[in-house]
Amino acid sequence: MTDITLYNIPDKNPEINIWMAFPSMMSFGMSSLGYMSIVKTLDMRADYFVEKIFTDTVSTKLMPAGVDVMGFSVSFEIDFLGIFSILEKYSIPLKSCDRDDNSPLVFGGGPVLTANPEPYSAFFDFIIIGDAEKIDSEIIDVIKINKHLPKSELLEILSKVQGIYVPCFTNYAPLKGVTVKNGATYTVEKLTCSLNKCITTPVLAEKSFFSNTYVIEVVRGCPQRCGFCIASYLNLPYRFCSYDEIIKSIDTGLKYTNKIALLGALITAHPDFDRICEYILQKKQQVQDLELSVSSLRADSISPVVIKTLVECGQKHSTIAIEAGSERLRKLINKNLSEKQIFDTVKTAYQNGLKGLKIYAMIGLPTETQQDIDEMVMLAQRLKSSFKDFDFTFSFSTFVPKAHTPFQFCERESTKILEKKYEYLKKEFHKLGMKIRTSSVKWDYWQALLSRGDRRLADYLVDVYKSGANLGAFKQCYKKFVDSKNLPSSDDYALNNHDPNEILAWDFISITPDKNSLIAEYKRLLPDIK
Repeated sequence: MTDITLYNIPDKNPEINIWMAFPSMMSFGMSSLGYMSIVKTLDMRADYFVEKIFTDTVSTKLMPAGVDVMGFSVSFEIDFLGIFSILEKYSIPLKSCDRDDNSPLVFGGGPVLTANPEPYSAFFDFIIIGDAEKIDSEIIDVIKINKHLPKSELLEILSKVQGIYVPCFTNYAPLKGVTVKNGATYTVEKLTCSLNKCITTPVLAEKSFFSNTYVIEVVRGCPQRCGFCIASYLNLPYRFCSYDEIIKSIDTGLKYTNKIALLGALITAHPDFDRICEYILQKKQQVQDLELSVSSLRADSISPVVIKTLVECGQKHSTIAIEAGSERLRKLINKNLSEKQIFDTVKTAYQNGLKGLKIYAMIGLPTETQQDIDEMVMLAQRLKSSFKDFDFTFSFSTFVPKAHTPFQFCERESTKILEKKYEYLKKEFHKLGMKIRTSSVKWDYWQALLSRGDRRLADYLVDVYKSGANLGAFKQCYKKFVDSKNLPSSDDYALNNHDPNEILAWDFISITPDKNSLIAEYKRLLPDIK
């Protein structure tokens, strides 16, 4: 099966050439709804020529000298490795200061750069902060009109566009944060778009990670606002597509494929989610092989019709997130999920035909004690005893403080302590005969460093890439830079707590809620932490 493009591409008379890059393999990039929706927006313009670029493909249409602007979609902290790989493949200097006016204008966007662009700021000419649905009319058109100007003048114009951050026009100091070059306060206001229409898969691709699947974004953000959750806070206000728009999108997708996926941080929070499921059940009578997949379900409000829809459409397992084993800790992080609600959810899933659940949880959350860990084990034991032939998999990650969340100020436990907790959980779950998966504590440590880092890390990231980009490289390169570049210890970034009144590297990004609101929520959730 060849790829099916689900939008009209006009005859091209390009005035600007664009490379849209995804810093991973093509199969992952083609399944990224955010990245592909931007490609679609650009490709629907007759005056733009846009080509998709991946780490495992080579451009067949343009040489770098013919590219006016090059964009990267950045979803994960570790994506800098793919960015460097692509830039190096086309002999484009990694740092913006090393590129001349003959190089493409390189920009980045996505959740990682919106939350804290500073560790990566040296590699981009400009960065989009927030939603990029209007990238064509509000950003690329500005470049098209002014592309004859020297790079510095073009960036000066772009710096005046809402949501655009131009790092070369700013300074950074650890105690002052990001300021403009005269030392004045500097802010960039996050772009926020409505969800009047669903964002949907623009190209059905067999070689996509989600092969031939029509993905529909039904909600953006999450109303629960767990204290650690960047998906909640970075995407405020919580938004959802209307029931009619979602139904229209489902009907469109089923014209081309039998595979539908509903996407969002918490899709079951949609006020009409049961009605949406009922509609899909009706469609199943017409499309016998209809397959439905969904992202994580809400553990306190799963109805029988939701489970029945998943089962009828081929899903045998689904996912819920409980985050912590004790009600005390769940309440503290703002999860507000009782054990009764967890059991009611599992019972609903079990009685309506699901074969099992993956249960997401986290260790190392602020104030966590051994009792909280033990209560996770006891919860698992009670679930197994109550639902003997139901398949449970517990999947654990470690707490990583994220920018723009109330827990951005919190400390992270040491690698040694967290690995000891994992060892304990693995031993206890083995006794129970239950499946357990755990993240890499060491990789989570470096994620935490990047999450709360600043622009002093730029040369270090380049060195990590050139040294093999494995765990050993992250550690050895940092030791070298601490000794030679006067960087703070890696623990200062990754582990240490921050005073709420401290100026943080990402404070210049203006979002809702503002920092004062985050501080108030931090103190409400963690009143005993000094």
